[in-house]
Amino acid sequence: MAAPHVAASHTETVVDEQNPAVLEAMVQLFGPEGRADPYTPARVLREAGPVHVTPLGFPVLTRYEDCAAVLSTTAWSHAEEAGLMHPTVSPENAADELPTSFLWMEPPDHTRLRNLVTKGFTPRMVTRLRPRIEQLTEQLVDKALAAGEFDLVEFIAYPLPLIIACELIGVPPEAYGQVHQWSLDLARGFDHDYTLPEEALKARSAASRGFMTYFRELLNERRVNPTDDLLSVLSQVEDRGDVLTEQELLATCITTFVAGHETTANLIGTGMLRLLRSPDQIELLRERPDLLGVAPDELLRLEPSVQITTRAATRPITVAGHDFDKGDGVVILINSANHDEAVFPDPDRTDLTRYSDPKNPAKKHLGFSLGIHYCLGAPLALLEMEILLDVITRKVGALELLSENPPFKPNVVIRGLESLPVSFKGK
Repeated sequence: MAAPHVAASHTETVVDEQNPAVLEAMVQLFGPEGRADPYTPARVLREAGPVHVTPLGFPVLTRYEDCAAVLSTTAWSHAEEAGLMHPTVSPENAADELPTSFLWMEPPDHTRLRNLVTKGFTPRMVTRLRPRIEQLTEQLVDKALAAGEFDLVEFIAYPLPLIIACELIGVPPEAYGQVHQWSLDLARGFDHDYTLPEEALKARSAASRGFMTYFRELLNERRVNPTDDLLSVLSQVEDRGDVLTEQELLATCITTFVAGHETTANLIGTGMLRLLRSPDQIELLRERPDLLGVAPDELLRLEPSVQITTRAATRPITVAGHDFDKGDGVVILINSANHDEAVFPDPDRTDLTRYSDPKNPAKKHLGFSLGIHYCLGAPLALLEMEILLDVITRKVGALELLSENPPFKPNVVIRGLESLPVSFKGK
């Protein structure tokens, strides 16, 4: 495919970017105000039209059906994300600066790598983790109850997926703090390069290289002394003679760790904030434990950890009346699509019954994407959130939000809370 480029606003469906309301919504959505509430400006854009152009020149899609159509078809490629979002990274250095493995690939490379990785990330492996997740969650909630007032991000949202991801991959406890910091720095670096301060770009580079060096050393240990962790399994997987190269294996470990840790931590934090602001839904969970398995999907619909993503057209194509040439890039507003009132009735309301009716299920949210790039770690993320909700509703008698406006991290792409002061009291 040709190098990705920004599509020109050459059709009538692109709302005039001089429209003051649209411009204001764009600034709010992608600026600091949009971290606490991206959904209000997203609604303004969605109501104004299906396609807009950002100040950086990117066309953005605002409505569910258009976003879902792009994510679901091979007419759009995810392999150009680095070029669209990270123009300061040269193609020669991309593997070291942005080690994303198959995340930013298309078939046949995507198919080959994902099939190999899936062998080490089976549903049976995830199911096997349930007792350990339950044990760890009980410990974390007990610690929170003993504290009474605490930061839920610090006490629960990060430790739970961090420890599980480390144990799954094979990272020892003494390295938890370092890999956590690298993960934070790498997640921050997924925002567009032109919006990042110099220190964030330097931190991303250092995190990427630190991860590569660390996992290379860990890999060498596992080759001598293999265990039952994911790193050992991945080092041995093969399919018809095909194996992961060292670079692919290292990038896959980094992707698995960051995706499985950072995004799940954000889901826990923002999901619990939603529930604390909707105490009736917490009581509903107490009354109807059958909803525990579907509640995480509603929380992720409301608060997708990945707020935006990009694609590039693999051929001339029209979406929402807008013509794209081959190579044209587009931004998909997951935060807008997941709140599209044309698809989700009363979309801003927290409704834990939304996905509970198998005969009339709600549309699949885009929090895990769709199509061939559907999140490989989705079952694990949902399981961790389900178990946490179960433990909290069983053990915690009273939950209280101690700050009406808890701070969010500055991240645009991977959005999450900086802290969440709360109070827990036992039953």
